[in-house]
Amino acid sequence: MRLDSAEARRRFAAGRVAYLATLRSDGTAALVPIVFDVVGERVASLVDPKPKRTPELARLRHIARDPRVTLLVDHYEEEWQRLWWARAVGVARVVGTGPERDAALARLLTKYPQYERLDGSFGDAVIVEVERWTGWSAS
Repeated sequence: MRLDSAEARRRFAAGRVAYLATLRSDGTAALVPIVFDVVGERVASLVDPKPKRTPELARLRHIARDPRVTLLVDHYEEEWQRLWWARAVGVARVVGTGPERDAALARLLTKYPQYERLDGSFGDAVIVEVERWTGWSAS
């Protein structure tokens, strides 16, 4: 059954992990799991200090070239009547410094206590202005 926009947004916001899809230069999708927070019609995520091959993440390059993104949160159980997914489609931007990035970090520290145990500095924020919330539920 199709979820209305408000219910899709509610379920999305309650999720713990989202999958961020960006577009590579050849037009194919790149998908990466992220932690996030929702405020109003915005989704925020941060490049955290966990080990990475490089701080120049592909998702940031993709967004700089083409800011159109899709995010997906899903819920799976063996009892398929409880399955659902919620999707946010929008335009992303990278924010390196300033109050918007700092506010995103503060919200993520509240939602994910694990962030407080990470050593090192956090990187850029990815802010998505959501244009459309959609979703589906099995019941």
